[in-house]
Amino acid sequence: MTGKISHIVITAVAVCLLAFSSVGHAQAIDEEPSALAMTGDALFVRPALFATTIVGSVVYLVSLPFSALGGNAAEAGEVLVVGPAKATFVRCLGCTRTGRKQQPIEQSGN
Repeated sequence: MTGKISHIVITAVAVCLLAFSSVGHAQAIDEEPSALAMTGDALFVRPALFATTIVGSVVYLVSLPFSALGGNAAEAGEVLVVGPAKATFVRCLGCTRTGRKQQPIEQSGN
């Protein structure tokens, strides 16, 4: 009886997590970071992410023979190297989401 209830609860939680995840990705967020967020990002977060990129690159190189044999070398590279590198270098200062900040489109008057 307890096992059945725990399976139902786990399934319900998994479904809720999947639903909340898709809602978060569906909404475009335009971030306006504060000066404090930008300063903290420049002084603490970027150096830590850069170190993570270097360590991830080393781990990827060491594990490359094993991940190549397992058929997931590309996935390992994405997670260990590309993800941290994007978070380090392709993110506006102080923003929490990876990617370039959207620039408004200017229309020229004819």
